[in-house]
Amino acid sequence: MSANYFLIQQGVRWLKATLRGSTRLCDTRGMQLQDILFSQGFGTRRVCAGLVQQGLVQVYESNEALAPVPCAQSATEFVAEGLRFRVQGVDWPYHEKAYVMLNKPTNTECSQKPSTHPSIYTLLPSPLRLRPQKGAVQGVQAVGRLDQDTTGLLLLTDDGKFIHRMSSPRHHVPKVYEVTVKHPLDEAQVNKLLAGVVLDDDPKPVRAAACEAVSSHHLRLTLTEGKYHQVKRMVAAVSNRVEALSRSQIGGLRLPDDLAPGQWRWLSEADLASISA
Repeated sequence: MSANYFLIQQGVRWLKATLRGSTRLCDTRGMQLQDILFSQGFGTRRVCAGLVQQGLVQVYESNEALAPVPCAQSATEFVAEGLRFRVQGVDWPYHEKAYVMLNKPTNTECSQKPSTHPSIYTLLPSPLRLRPQKGAVQGVQAVGRLDQDTTGLLLLTDDGKFIHRMSSPRHHVPKVYEVTVKHPLDEAQVNKLLAGVVLDDDPKPVRAAACEAVSSHHLRLTLTEGKYHQVKRMVAAVSNRVEALSRSQIGGLRLPDDLAPGQWRWLSEADLASISA
Protein backbone atom coordinates (compact mmCIF):
# COMPACT_ATOMS: atom_id res chain seq x y z
CA MET A 1 0.00 0.00 0.00
CA SER A 2 1.58 3.31 -1.10
CA ALA A 3 2.25 6.31 1.09
CA ASN A 4 0.01 8.41 -1.17
CA TYR A 5 -2.89 6.06 -0.53
CA PHE A 6 -2.39 6.41 3.23
CA LEU A 7 -2.33 10.22 2.99
CA ILE A 8 -5.52 10.20 0.91
CA GLN A 9 -7.27 7.96 3.43
CA GLN A 10 -6.04 10.16 6.25
CA GLY A 11 -7.46 13.21 4.49
CA VAL A 12 -10.81 11.46 4.07
CA ARG A 13 -10.97 10.71 7.79
CA TRP A 14 -10.24 14.32 8.63
CA LEU A 15 -12.87 15.55 6.14
CA LYS A 16 -15.50 13.26 7.65
CA ALA A 17 -14.64 14.56 11.09
CA THR A 18 -15.04 18.11 9.82
CA LEU A 19 -18.52 17.33 8.53
CA ARG A 20 -19.40 15.93 11.96
CA GLY A 21 -18.34 19.28 13.44
CA SER A 22 -16.06 17.68 15.98
CA THR A 23 -12.64 18.03 14.37
CA ARG A 24 -9.95 20.60 15.00
CA LEU A 25 -8.03 19.63 11.85
CA CYS A 26 -7.43 20.64 8.23
CA ASP A 27 -8.90 24.15 8.36
CA THR A 28 -7.41 26.75 6.01
CA ARG A 29 -7.83 29.34 8.77
CA GLY A 30 -5.51 27.31 10.97
CA MET A 31 -1.77 27.07 11.50
CA GLN A 32 0.78 24.79 9.93
CA LEU A 33 1.73 21.93 12.20
CA GLN A 34 5.37 23.02 12.31
CA ASP A 35 4.25 26.50 13.45
CA ILE A 36 2.04 25.01 16.16
CA LEU A 37 4.95 22.97 17.48
CA PHE A 38 7.23 26.01 17.33
CA SER A 39 4.74 28.10 19.32
CA GLN A 40 4.60 25.39 21.99
CA GLY A 41 8.36 25.31 22.53
CA PHE A 42 9.46 22.23 20.58
CA GLY A 43 12.35 24.02 18.89
CA THR A 44 12.98 26.08 15.78
CA ARG A 45 10.61 25.71 12.85
CA ARG A 46 13.22 23.57 11.09
CA VAL A 47 13.49 21.28 14.12
CA CYS A 48 9.71 21.09 14.37
CA ALA A 49 9.39 20.24 10.68
CA GLY A 50 11.97 17.51 11.21
CA LEU A 51 10.00 16.03 14.09
CA VAL A 52 6.95 15.76 11.85
CA GLN A 53 8.83 14.37 8.87
CA GLN A 54 10.47 11.72 11.05
CA GLY A 55 7.06 10.47 12.13
CA LEU A 56 7.50 11.62 15.73
CA VAL A 57 4.29 13.70 15.78
CA GLN A 58 0.73 12.42 15.91
CA VAL A 59 -2.49 14.41 16.12
CA TYR A 60 -5.84 13.64 17.71
CA GLU A 61 -8.60 13.98 15.11
CA SER A 62 -11.16 15.27 17.61
CA ASN A 63 -11.73 15.92 21.27
CA GLU A 64 -13.34 12.50 21.53
CA ALA A 65 -10.53 10.60 19.82
CA LEU A 66 -8.89 7.98 22.01
CA ALA A 67 -5.75 7.64 19.92
CA PRO A 68 -3.83 10.05 17.66
CA VAL A 69 -3.14 9.50 13.97
CA PRO A 70 0.20 10.05 12.20
CA CYS A 71 0.82 13.23 10.27
CA ALA A 72 3.95 13.34 8.15
CA GLN A 73 3.40 16.70 6.44
CA SER A 74 4.74 19.62 8.47
CA ALA A 75 2.77 22.15 6.40
CA THR A 76 -0.60 20.51 7.12
CA GLU A 77 -2.88 23.09 8.67
CA PHE A 78 -4.87 22.64 11.86
CA VAL A 79 -7.13 24.75 14.00
CA ALA A 80 -4.80 25.23 16.94
CA GLU A 81 -7.32 26.05 19.65
CA GLY A 82 -8.25 22.85 21.49
CA LEU A 83 -5.82 20.73 19.49
CA ARG A 84 -4.20 17.73 21.16
CA PHE A 85 -1.10 16.10 19.76
CA ARG A 86 1.61 13.62 20.70
CA VAL A 87 5.33 14.33 20.30
CA GLN A 88 7.81 11.51 20.82
CA GLY A 89 5.24 9.55 22.77
CA VAL A 90 4.12 12.38 25.08
CA ASP A 91 0.67 13.95 24.80
CA TRP A 92 0.39 17.75 24.71
CA PRO A 93 -2.57 20.13 24.56
CA TYR A 94 -2.22 23.36 22.60
CA HIS A 95 -2.18 26.50 24.75
CA GLU A 96 -1.93 29.96 23.26
CA LYS A 97 -0.55 31.01 26.65
CA ALA A 98 0.85 28.57 29.19
CA TYR A 99 -0.38 28.67 32.78
CA VAL A 100 0.95 26.01 35.15
CA MET A 101 1.28 25.38 38.86
CA LEU A 102 4.32 23.84 40.50
CA ASN A 103 4.67 22.35 43.95
CA LYS A 104 8.05 23.91 44.69
CA PRO A 105 10.32 21.63 46.72
CA THR A 106 12.77 22.93 49.27
CA ASN A 107 16.34 23.85 48.32
CA THR A 108 15.44 25.14 44.86
CA GLU A 109 15.76 28.66 43.50
CA CYS A 110 13.22 30.65 41.47
CA SER A 111 15.94 31.85 39.11
CA GLN A 112 17.13 31.07 35.60
CA LYS A 113 20.68 31.45 36.93
CA PRO A 114 20.70 29.92 40.42
CA SER A 115 23.63 30.62 42.71
CA THR A 116 23.56 27.73 45.17
CA HIS A 117 20.65 25.36 44.62
CA PRO A 118 19.04 23.87 41.48
CA SER A 119 16.64 26.06 39.53
CA ILE A 120 12.90 25.34 39.65
CA TYR A 121 12.96 25.51 35.85
CA THR A 122 14.84 22.22 35.69
CA LEU A 123 11.67 20.60 37.06
CA LEU A 124 9.72 21.60 33.94
CA PRO A 125 9.77 19.85 30.56
CA SER A 126 11.81 21.44 27.82
CA PRO A 127 8.85 22.80 25.77
CA LEU A 128 7.64 24.90 28.71
CA ARG A 129 11.14 26.33 29.10
CA LEU A 130 11.54 27.07 25.38
CA ARG A 131 8.21 28.61 24.41
CA PRO A 132 9.14 31.56 22.17
CA GLN A 133 8.86 35.07 23.60
CA LYS A 134 9.40 38.50 22.11
CA GLY A 135 11.95 39.33 24.82
CA ALA A 136 15.33 37.80 25.51
CA VAL A 137 14.02 35.32 28.10
CA GLN A 138 12.18 32.34 26.67
CA GLY A 139 9.56 30.07 28.22
CA VAL A 140 7.36 30.38 31.28
CA GLN A 141 8.40 32.59 34.18
CA ALA A 142 7.58 32.37 37.88
CA VAL A 143 4.80 34.68 39.06
CA GLY A 144 6.68 36.12 42.03
CA ARG A 145 9.32 34.16 43.89
CA LEU A 146 9.62 31.87 46.87
CA ASP A 147 12.82 31.66 48.92
CA GLN A 148 15.02 28.62 48.36
CA ASP A 149 13.84 27.05 51.65
CA THR A 150 10.14 27.88 51.08
CA THR A 151 7.96 25.22 49.49
CA GLY A 152 4.49 25.01 48.01
CA LEU A 153 2.30 26.61 45.37
CA LEU A 154 4.07 28.52 42.62
CA LEU A 155 2.49 29.76 39.40
CA LEU A 156 4.37 30.04 36.11
CA THR A 157 3.28 31.50 32.79
CA ASP A 158 4.46 33.17 29.59
CA ASP A 159 1.62 35.72 29.83
CA GLY A 160 3.31 38.98 30.76
CA LYS A 161 0.04 40.77 31.52
CA PHE A 162 -0.97 37.99 33.93
CA ILE A 163 2.39 38.23 35.72
CA HIS A 164 2.02 42.01 36.04
CA ARG A 165 -1.55 41.75 37.32
CA MET A 166 -0.68 39.08 39.88
CA SER A 167 2.43 40.93 41.04
CA SER A 168 0.83 44.35 41.34
CA PRO A 169 0.12 45.41 44.95
CA ARG A 170 -3.04 47.14 43.71
CA HIS A 171 -4.80 43.84 43.15
CA HIS A 172 -4.22 42.46 46.67
CA VAL A 173 -4.40 38.79 45.70
CA PRO A 174 -4.40 36.88 49.02
CA LYS A 175 -1.72 34.25 49.55
CA VAL A 176 -1.95 31.69 52.35
CA TYR A 177 1.15 30.36 54.08
CA GLU A 178 1.53 27.41 56.42
CA VAL A 179 4.15 28.40 58.98
CA THR A 180 5.92 26.10 61.40
CA VAL A 181 7.31 28.19 64.27
CA LYS A 182 9.99 27.47 66.86
CA HIS A 183 8.13 28.59 70.00
CA PRO A 184 4.55 27.84 71.06
CA LEU A 185 1.95 30.24 69.70
CA ASP A 186 -0.38 32.26 71.88
CA GLU A 187 -3.34 34.55 71.32
CA ALA A 188 -1.22 37.67 71.82
CA GLN A 189 1.03 36.79 68.87
CA VAL A 190 -1.95 36.15 66.60
CA ASN A 191 -3.59 39.42 67.63
CA LYS A 192 -0.40 41.39 67.00
CA LEU A 193 -0.08 39.94 63.49
CA LEU A 194 -3.68 40.89 62.77
CA ALA A 195 -3.29 44.38 64.24
CA GLY A 196 -0.03 45.00 62.40
CA VAL A 197 3.68 44.85 63.15
CA VAL A 198 6.41 47.31 62.17
CA LEU A 199 9.25 45.96 60.03
CA ASP A 200 12.71 47.48 60.08
CA ASP A 201 12.48 49.03 56.59
CA ASP A 202 9.01 50.62 56.84
CA PRO A 203 7.44 52.59 59.68
CA LYS A 204 3.96 51.72 58.43
CA PRO A 205 2.56 48.63 60.22
CA VAL A 206 2.13 45.50 58.11
CA ARG A 207 -1.00 43.50 58.85
CA ALA A 208 -2.01 39.94 58.12
CA ALA A 209 -5.29 39.68 56.19
CA ALA A 210 -6.04 36.56 58.25
CA CYS A 211 -4.18 34.65 60.91
CA GLU A 212 -4.92 31.57 62.99
CA ALA A 213 -3.02 29.21 65.21
CA VAL A 214 -3.82 25.80 63.73
CA SER A 215 -1.84 24.11 66.50
CA SER A 216 0.76 25.09 69.06
CA HIS A 217 3.49 25.41 66.42
CA HIS A 218 1.47 25.76 63.19
CA LEU A 219 0.43 29.23 62.09
CA ARG A 220 -1.75 29.87 59.03
CA LEU A 221 -1.04 33.36 57.72
CA THR A 222 -2.77 35.17 54.85
CA LEU A 223 -1.04 38.14 53.19
CA THR A 224 -2.10 40.44 50.36
CA GLU A 225 1.30 42.02 49.70
CA GLY A 226 4.73 40.61 49.12
CA LYS A 227 7.57 42.35 50.91
CA TYR A 228 11.04 40.81 51.12
CA HIS A 229 11.04 37.86 53.56
CA GLN A 230 7.74 39.20 54.86
CA VAL A 231 6.45 36.11 56.67
CA LYS A 232 9.76 35.50 58.44
CA ARG A 233 10.08 39.13 59.48
CA MET A 234 6.50 39.39 60.70
CA VAL A 235 6.86 36.27 62.80
CA ALA A 236 10.15 37.56 64.19
CA ALA A 237 8.41 40.84 65.10
CA VAL A 238 6.16 38.92 67.53
CA SER A 239 9.16 37.22 69.16
CA ASN A 240 8.95 33.91 67.34
CA ARG A 241 10.87 32.26 64.53
CA VAL A 242 9.98 30.48 61.30
CA GLU A 243 11.28 26.92 61.15
CA ALA A 244 9.48 25.88 57.95
CA LEU A 245 7.34 27.75 55.44
CA SER A 246 5.02 26.60 52.67
CA ARG A 247 2.52 28.46 50.49
CA SER A 248 -0.76 26.55 50.28
CA GLN A 249 -3.08 28.90 48.41
CA ILE A 250 -3.20 31.84 45.99
CA GLY A 251 -6.58 33.54 45.76
CA GLY A 252 -9.08 30.70 45.72
CA LEU A 253 -6.61 28.23 44.20
CA ARG A 254 -5.32 25.65 46.68
CA LEU A 255 -2.29 23.43 46.20
CA PRO A 256 -3.74 20.00 45.32
CA ASP A 257 -3.06 17.24 47.82
CA ASP A 258 -2.05 14.87 45.01
CA LEU A 259 0.56 17.21 43.51
CA ALA A 260 3.84 15.99 44.99
CA PRO A 261 6.86 18.28 45.53
CA GLY A 262 8.61 18.85 42.22
CA GLN A 263 5.52 18.06 40.13
CA TRP A 264 3.69 20.50 37.88
CA ARG A 265 0.22 20.70 36.32
CA TRP A 266 -1.61 22.79 33.74
CA LEU A 267 -4.04 25.34 35.16
CA SER A 268 -7.63 24.91 33.95
CA GLU A 269 -9.99 27.80 33.19
CA ALA A 270 -11.66 27.12 36.53
CA ASP A 271 -8.28 27.33 38.28
CA LEU A 272 -7.55 30.69 36.67
CA ALA A 273 -10.99 31.99 37.60
CA SER A 274 -10.54 30.87 41.22
CA ILE A 275 -7.31 32.84 41.59
CA SER A 276 -9.11 36.16 41.25
CA ALA A 277 -12.42 35.03 42.75
